[in-house]
Amino acid sequence: MKNFKLLALLVLLVGTVNAQTSQNPWLVSVGVNAVGLQGDLTGSNPLLKSDYKSMSFGVPSLSVFRSIYGGFSIGAQFSLNSLKSETSVSDTSFSSIEGALKYGFSRDSKVSPFLKAGFGRTSFGVGDEDEFNEARNATDTYFGSAGLNFKVGDRLSLFVESSYRSTQDAPKGSYLQHTFGVAFGLGSGDTDKDGVSDKKDKCPDVPGLKEFEGCPDTDADGIPDDQDNCPEEAGPEENNGCPDTDGDGVLDKDDACVDVAGLAELNGCPDSDEDGVIDSEDECPQEAGETENNGCPWPDQDNDGIADKDDACPDEAGTTEGNGCPDTSKEVLSEMNSVGSNILFPANGFKLMGKKTLDAIKEVKRILDENPTASILIEGHASTDGGEKINQEISLKRAESVKAKLIELGVDESRLEVKAFGESMPVLGEDSIETRSKSRRVEFKSKS
Repeated sequence: MKNFKLLALLVLLVGTVNAQTSQNPWLVSVGVNAVGLQGDLTGSNPLLKSDYKSMSFGVPSLSVFRSIYGGFSIGAQFSLNSLKSETSVSDTSFSSIEGALKYGFSRDSKVSPFLKAGFGRTSFGVGDEDEFNEARNATDTYFGSAGLNFKVGDRLSLFVESSYRSTQDAPKGSYLQHTFGVAFGLGSGDTDKDGVSDKKDKCPDVPGLKEFEGCPDTDADGIPDDQDNCPEEAGPEENNGCPDTDGDGVLDKDDACVDVAGLAELNGCPDSDEDGVIDSEDECPQEAGETENNGCPWPDQDNDGIADKDDACPDEAGTTEGNGCPDTSKEVLSEMNSVGSNILFPANGFKLMGKKTLDAIKEVKRILDENPTASILIEGHASTDGGEKINQEISLKRAESVKAKLIELGVDESRLEVKAFGESMPVLGEDSIETRSKSRRVEFKSKS
């Protein structure tokens, strides 16, 4: 009874230790053994009784094994028992100690079978004699056994084992021994249960792969998660594990157009017409346009290259200088200059002289009103009287005085421009008072 209490205590003590696995290479077991002697063994020595019970139970059975390769392990085991007689009060003590080679099948499974073979010494003692020193009844023993492990927790398994044993010296014969109990493993453990021991596991708290030293590869791209910039999306090593679906050099995580090759500066989106507006936002993806107009070119009804929004004459082709309006026709300019010949100035002045001059300017205004797209350049001139510098200044003021009067009469200032030529362009044959008077003039040209 005392022995069984001891066994129960040992079971409680090891209840939190796991069974032998590749992460826990040391296997320690404790259990109960049952010995059944065969007839030829009991008859080979007069000290052994012939009326032993068919099966005698005893404790403890102890073993220690160390995994060496694959399912193989080596170890030692020890058993004590007391062979019970049917008639006698005295029992025969029994002890055995052996070395063994063990092979386990499917050690990580819930139920795993195993085989053992080994060699050792078995001792039979009589009465109160010391069972460990009963040399005359000690014999070499060979044995073979088979058993099952039952995994009941991360750190515990139960086992049953039956062995056939053959003694080589007197008492010579054979006997059966059956053992059952608990087994527990010792080692570094495997916290995340990924098959890589914590000692070798670089990611001991996360299940992983042996080829990555216990670290996971969630997207199965061959790059462990701790080195993968995109651990949940498969990608090549050159992209640090990130995918580039459209192969445009912009990783999917940074690509606004994942399935269509595009430009890095546009976040991976294409711009077919190269106008800076991505195709998905471009209302005219095949025609270069303006961002402000959703990627479309501004309309130009007169096809003069000036957008209607900037064209002062959107229905009539013109020039850039004329804000989209055509140059003032030669006929109109000729009419203006014919009228303008009546605009007179004093010899050294720029004031407009007399009613004839004012009427001429009014006539120029009328011509401009009839040609609303016309824009003119008012050129100021001077005679050779006086100095060149003074004449340059006077010619400018003459053009400005005509411009001011036209603005006063209602002509838009944007249609008028002035330029001074001084005495550089006199009327031919300026050798008389009359021709010098004609040189003090303004002329009208197309504004360009």
